[in-house]
Amino acid sequence: MLLGLLVIGWLLRCRVVVGAALLLFWLCCTPLFADFLVRVVEARAERVEVGAMNKADAIVVLSEGRMVAPGKARISEWSDGDRFWAGVDLYMAGKASLLIFTGGWAPWIPEARPDGEVLMEFAARLGVPPSSTKTTGKVVNTAEEADEVARMLGDNATVLLVTSAFHMPRAQRLFQERGLQVTPYPVDFKVDAVKEAGVMDYLPQASAFAKTDMVWRELLGRAYYSVRGRLGR
Repeated sequence: MLLGLLVIGWLLRCRVVVGAALLLFWLCCTPLFADFLVRVVEARAERVEVGAMNKADAIVVLSEGRMVAPGKARISEWSDGDRFWAGVDLYMAGKASLLIFTGGWAPWIPEARPDGEVLMEFAARLGVPPSSTKTTGKVVNTAEEADEVARMLGDNATVLLVTSAFHMPRAQRLFQERGLQVTPYPVDFKVDAVKEAGVMDYLPQASAFAKTDMVWRELLGRAYYSVRGRLGR
């Protein structure tokens, strides 16, 4: 969008459009504006103690981005482990007898094992019985995750859904559309609740632009699934 405005401004030789594009770019790079956008897509959700959650038929932990670290071992690394740890915490608290990790898989790294297989092993090391964990088949997006979990559990199953707070509204909607009764458990919040705004929050930062980019991609994802839902899956 920013690039489009700059191109239009340049073609039209319009300084107002170019100035608007530069102003918008500056806003998108400021932590204050980026954090505001993040909290909007997070639907003002809050993190709660696992003990406050009701029991369900299953705990479902959605996959997240990862990379394969350099080396012959081809070990997978995750940028954030909040989803995994929350799922294990909920299981250890007795909130469900079944812990499901979705089998996130990236076609561009076909040699990497699906997320679910790796996370089941991690959970076993922490004392979660292998008989209490399952994983879906390979999935590449949230809609496929919802399809696989619904197939495993059947209609009207109750699930504690664990995913990043910014991703939860879209994920919850997709899982509910598959006939599952969803209780959200959002984690991986991107805004520090105790941080106070300072001078630096008004100055451009690359990390803030990355947050803004994350928000726009999430909004595009919501728009896509909304349109697809109206047209029929």
